[in-house]
Amino acid sequence: MNRGPFIFLGIFLIVATSWTFVLFETNQGIGNLSAVLDEDLGKYVPIKTVGAAAHGKEVYQELGCIACHTQQVRVASGMDIARGWGDRQSVARDYIYDKRSLIGNVRIGPDLSNVGARQLDRNWHLLHFYNPQINSQGTNMPPYPFLYEVREVVGEASGNALDLPEEFSPGEGLEVIPTRKAESLASYMLSLKVNYDLKEAPKSNETMAEELAVALENAQ
Repeated sequence: MNRGPFIFLGIFLIVATSWTFVLFETNQGIGNLSAVLDEDLGKYVPIKTVGAAAHGKEVYQELGCIACHTQQVRVASGMDIARGWGDRQSVARDYIYDKRSLIGNVRIGPDLSNVGARQLDRNWHLLHFYNPQINSQGTNMPPYPFLYEVREVVGEASGNALDLPEEFSPGEGLEVIPTRKAESLASYMLSLKVNYDLKEAPKSNETMAEELAVALENAQ
């Protein structure tokens, strides 16, 4: 009797069962995580992405930003914290509200998991989307002018018109207005803040040393 097929089937079932168990246990573990109270911030973290920021997250996916940017501070490479991309490594709890995680795996541009804490100026982001060369000269990020409307100025300039350098201006008598998508994308960027502590992801020694130095300086 040829037992080969039965042996193969047995091996297949063992491997399949093992992987099913691993995946199920992993998902169960992540599913059991919940928000925790950050006493310094006075709120539960992580914070859900809602409103304009939630719409901006959809725009982020629509534009394919994940192809060039990650949202995960890594410590294995040893450089992310030194680059100022975050104070600690990213962990599973940071993503508990994500229906679709945008961690990414390619870094043509910088990591964005903490960009809202690094770059607080909303107008900076709006200028950056319109033409990244305005505030990040030499970057290979493409411009997104279709997220804006070019209008003729009637009377005074609109309050939300971009304050563009002359070399990027569309011309005399014209103004550039962010669309809802551009505004929402800026809101999403500003919402990306991993500025809270988690017991499973302590801050790096360098970050704690910097915070201590600032605290001592302020105490003087």
